[in-house]
Amino acid sequence: MRPCAYPIEWLVPHARPMILIDEVLYWDGALLKTGLTVRAGMPFFRAGQGVPAHVAIEFMAQSCGAFIGMEAMEKGEDVRLGFLLGTRNFASQIPWFAEKARLTIAASMSFRDAEVGVFECAVDCDDAPAAQASLTLHRPADAGKAFNAMRTSATGAAP
Repeated sequence: MRPCAYPIEWLVPHARPMILIDEVLYWDGALLKTGLTVRAGMPFFRAGQGVPAHVAIEFMAQSCGAFIGMEAMEKGEDVRLGFLLGTRNFASQIPWFAEKARLTIAASMSFRDAEVGVFECAVDCDDAPAAQASLTLHRPADAGKAFNAMRTSATGAAP
C-alpha cells in the first residue's frame, strides 16, 4: 500500500460539487479504495434520510476514475475523461446512506482493453457491506472529440 500523493481533484476529471468522493485511502496498482463522509449539503443529500443508495453507482464510477487517474499520474500522463457505459449486478443492502456515515469504496479492474475497462466495486458503510456492482467504463483516446460528438447528437447543436 502506498499513500496517495495526489488530491482527488487531480485524479477525477470532474468539478466540485460533483466530485463526490473525498480521498484515496489505498492504492496498490490492483486495488484502489476511496472514502467519503455523507454530509448535509452534498449533492443528492436529503435532510432526514441522507443519500439514496443508488448514488453508490456514482461513488463507484468516480472511484474507477480515480483508479485510472492514479495509473496516469504514476506514468506521467494526463488524466483523461471517461464515461460510464453500464452497471451490472448492482445490489444494495441498505436504502440510504445516513448523514455522517463513513463510506469506503473499493474498485479493482477485472478486464481491460485499449479503451474499455470492467471494474468490480463494493461500498462499505461504517465498515459493513452496503452495495456492490460491476461497472463498465470507456476512456476514448480522444475524449474531448467523443464528448463533443455525444453532445451534438443529444442536442442537435454544434459544439
